[in-house]
Amino acid sequence: MREYLDTIVEWSRAREDWRPVSRWAVMAWLVFYVLFLIYAFAMHGGYLFIDSANLVVHEGGHLLFGWFGPTLGLWGGTILQWLVPLLLAAYFFHERQPAAFAFCMFFFFENWLYTATYMADARAMVLPLVTTGDSDYVEHDWNTVFTSLGVLQYDTRIAAVIRLMGWCGMLASVAWIAARLRTPKT
Repeated sequence: MREYLDTIVEWSRAREDWRPVSRWAVMAWLVFYVLFLIYAFAMHGGYLFIDSANLVVHEGGHLLFGWFGPTLGLWGGTILQWLVPLLLAAYFFHERQPAAFAFCMFFFFENWLYTATYMADARAMVLPLVTTGDSDYVEHDWNTVFTSLGVLQYDTRIAAVIRLMGWCGMLASVAWIAARLRTPKT
């Protein structure tokens, strides 16, 4: 197993295997990412414009995974919300398309900010909730999850860790695509 993981890491480092991206394209992507990061930072954990798409995928996850029982149905929102950009990233990794891979990884980690905001609200439950079912029965996913795990009192701490990991992942995605600006060694 270790050898298999090592070959994946080596394969991801091999710059000549990736499809080329022009310097101008990389620069344009970097401008986009920097502007988005500034925007996200300025929102201080608030609702970002991309979170409307995240919300649709999240609610779809409850419906999809709900077929496998109430526990997976509850977790399914976050599972699908994280799984969609991650699977897209895996596809673009396989196809060796660096700009698309970085984009999907960036928004995979951006989803962590959205999730962290929802987690941090587990005790307070002041965020407006959306449901695809009966509007008289709306439950707060993370209140229910954290209560069942016995960690409800740590909701803001857990959320802070998830938020930090999201920021680190977004910055790593930007650094990875920025590395495409380096001239390949021959």
